[in-house]
Amino acid sequence: MSGIILYKSKYGSTKRYAEWLAEETGFAPIDVDNASIEDVCQYDTVLFGGGVYASGVAGLSFLEKHWQSLDRKKVLVFICGASPYDKEAFDAIVASNMKDGLSEVPCFYCRGAFDMSSMTFRDKTLCKLLRKAVAKKDPAEYEVWERALMEVPEDERGDWTDKTYIQPILEALRQN
Repeated sequence: MSGIILYKSKYGSTKRYAEWLAEETGFAPIDVDNASIEDVCQYDTVLFGGGVYASGVAGLSFLEKHWQSLDRKKVLVFICGASPYDKEAFDAIVASNMKDGLSEVPCFYCRGAFDMSSMTFRDKTLCKLLRKAVAKKDPAEYEVWERALMEVPEDERGDWTDKTYIQPILEALRQN
């Protein structure tokens, strides 16, 4: 089986998972911004990873744009986010992002990291505004993502990346 790992990583977590998957599979990890559909089509299997930002999956537009060229390939998607896994939240992200031809693609969740110090000015400002709004709520009523946002002090880093998250992806690869 030949394969490639495409990823879009804004702050490094998705890239880390792509590298771990590369170690286990021998597939080359490539930032989706540097990928061409002609190169990708040379492989039997395509793994795609993207981080969740404002409920969207970074880099997924590559798969959307080229889905017709990939429809005979084995395609798996892993989505990285700072929140702990929550089936309802994950299903909502998948439903809003994996449309049309992508709706049947198996998706997996990998928990990432949160580090305000490494964010762009825009992202940092948005997170600060979001934290202020969430702080006004009763913590007992926080949604999963709100709890994750608030559990890391503003000037600290939370890193929940864990190689065990790739196991279900590897198992799915082994299946025909």
